[in-house]
Amino acid sequence: MTYNRIKLEVVDRIAQVGFGLNSKKSMTTLDKETLEEFDRLVKELKTIADKREIDGVIFHSLIPGVFLAGADIDLISTLKSETEAQKGAEVGQTIYSNIEDLPVPTVACVDGVCLGGGLEMALSCTNIIASNSSKTMLGLPEVKLGFIPGFGGTYRLPRKVGLPTSLDMILTGKTLNSRKAKKVGLVAAAFPPERLLVQAPNFFKNQQRVKSGKEKLEDILTDNMVAKKLIFQKARESVLKKTKGVYHAPLKILDVMENNLGKSRPAYLKAESQAFGELCVGVQSQNLQHIFFLNEGAKKYSGPKGEGKNIDLKRGAVLGAGTMGGGIAWLMATQGMFPLMKDITSDALELGLKQSSANFSQLVKRRKMTFDQFEKKQRSIRPTMNFDGFKTVDLVIEAIVENMEIKKSVLKELEDNLAADAVITSNTSSLSIQEMCSDLTDSSRFAGLHFFNPVNRMPLVEIITHDKVSPEVVEALYRWVVKCKKVPVVVGDGPGFLVNRILMPFLNEAAYLLNEGVSIEDLDEAATNFGMPMGPCRLMDEVGLDVAAKVADIMFKGLGKRMTPADLSGKMMEHGFLGRKNSKGFYLYDSHGKESGINSNCVSLLPKRNSRMDEREMQLRLFLPMINEAATILDDKIVTDAGKVDLGLIMGLGFPPFRGGLLRYADSEGLTLILKEIKRLAGSADAERFRPAEYLVKLVDEGRNFYQS
Repeated sequence: MTYNRIKLEVVDRIAQVGFGLNSKKSMTTLDKETLEEFDRLVKELKTIADKREIDGVIFHSLIPGVFLAGADIDLISTLKSETEAQKGAEVGQTIYSNIEDLPVPTVACVDGVCLGGGLEMALSCTNIIASNSSKTMLGLPEVKLGFIPGFGGTYRLPRKVGLPTSLDMILTGKTLNSRKAKKVGLVAAAFPPERLLVQAPNFFKNQQRVKSGKEKLEDILTDNMVAKKLIFQKARESVLKKTKGVYHAPLKILDVMENNLGKSRPAYLKAESQAFGELCVGVQSQNLQHIFFLNEGAKKYSGPKGEGKNIDLKRGAVLGAGTMGGGIAWLMATQGMFPLMKDITSDALELGLKQSSANFSQLVKRRKMTFDQFEKKQRSIRPTMNFDGFKTVDLVIEAIVENMEIKKSVLKELEDNLAADAVITSNTSSLSIQEMCSDLTDSSRFAGLHFFNPVNRMPLVEIITHDKVSPEVVEALYRWVVKCKKVPVVVGDGPGFLVNRILMPFLNEAAYLLNEGVSIEDLDEAATNFGMPMGPCRLMDEVGLDVAAKVADIMFKGLGKRMTPADLSGKMMEHGFLGRKNSKGFYLYDSHGKESGINSNCVSLLPKRNSRMDEREMQLRLFLPMINEAATILDDKIVTDAGKVDLGLIMGLGFPPFRGGLLRYADSEGLTLILKEIKRLAGSADAERFRPAEYLVKLVDEGRNFYQS
């Protein structure tokens, strides 16, 4: 037989099966054509094995750095019914069971990405060996897309690595490098990539790995019914603690594994495929798949193209050290940019270096970096109190105090000390980019580049444009942000840009609710029950009450009455309650920054009455102003479409992914209902804060939603 997607050749009585034949993509996936070919190929392997023409089979990839990235998400997204999805899972299950049943030994040679259906395929082999490349990663991330591994992963992984390890991998979607995979028994050995095919025949026999005492104990416990029940109980408690039970997939995975562990392969796989069918066409999975596509789309620049040459950002500098400047310098150092970090005091520089060192130390602790690499990268950051060396820099990110006049003065001085083609950016969170660059000689090379704190954890970066910025600069910044493994969203200039502009009505309304007598605990719980990572009071503590008040004032001046700030932040600041930064805000914090309870002195600033408001009503008060402001943002052309709003809020604010984003959530609720509730609150809460956005009214009148606009 001939194949277009998979290469089959027999060398010295060993069949070598190579994935990625004629592939034009960087990632090899199991699309419809590949699955159909794979089915035919495995049947051919069975035929020649039965004829004793081969002694074994080696599965590998023809593309370096990627074994199999799993089933094609585009294919999964076409599945429209539970029955269709279940049958799709059964196709993969049958192929992999046929591999498992081949009368000759099989070895999967994993170099690079081996995820989802790729790992499930490898698990059907006699043995797995992997390359020791830093690109090699193995895992079952399906839970992140809201469904269960559907090609036998939940059946075979526990048999390979034991129940506790498999539950940890499947329920979190975490990936393992080859070193960790070998330690847990997922791979038999690790070699340099070029040695995998040579070594593979040595693993045709099932290798008996010497297990640790802990693993032996886990095996004994797993075989004990009472212990097995306890393992699943603890796993369920962990899931509920982390997700509050709002995510369906991990709980369904637990049900399938607990109820079917020990059953025959056909019975188990049937339960798995049924669960796959149920989950992958459900609302949550559809929302999570939607976010996946938004995220993938953000990796490619689709904005205006300039006629000039591409700008390559190789060398970097940060203007302003401290916590944020140190975080940005750390990011530049990870990209080999040998950044300069300038400030006017040695104390600020020390704080910046301390921040970058802390970020690198976390990577060392998680074994993502060696100590030698940490020292080399940390030393690549050069602190300075002058502009020496700035003429060699391609990209400067200003991260000084949030004051317009100071920023304009410093940027003007900076411009005089840079090469003519260097790109200048500001990390401002709310100030006008247009005004900021008004004194620059060449404002075409200036843009906003807003990182979210902490830089090492928050994925979103807002690229803020203005009337005179060149498209070459915007594209160069976009490509650089993607290279840094961050998520870029291009936004227009305006108070708060995208995320902070939508965040402020959320925080402001929370303050009004507190003034009406809603308790701190009830308010935060209402938000977290909706799916937010933290409530508004805790979030204000994290941001800093002084920072929140300053941004709120900028919003009010720029956007008018609907942003009229509550007076609570002012009262808090008067009493020295700034949040986590000084260990007292709505909550109290110990010397290690750990929250230690409600700040009773803060409670004394609130009304004595305790208003027991319905949780749903609190949620409407918090989230409807966000939807309303997002509609105005679209009307103002701050961003071009609803998808960018949703991606920005998920990556920059932590809006619950299972809801698909703020505006996808609004569409699912129905814009007619959303508008009706906003009008109701305009009458019962405040006419200005809940004045319906003109664009929202227009969409309802025309019978459209945000994703149809």
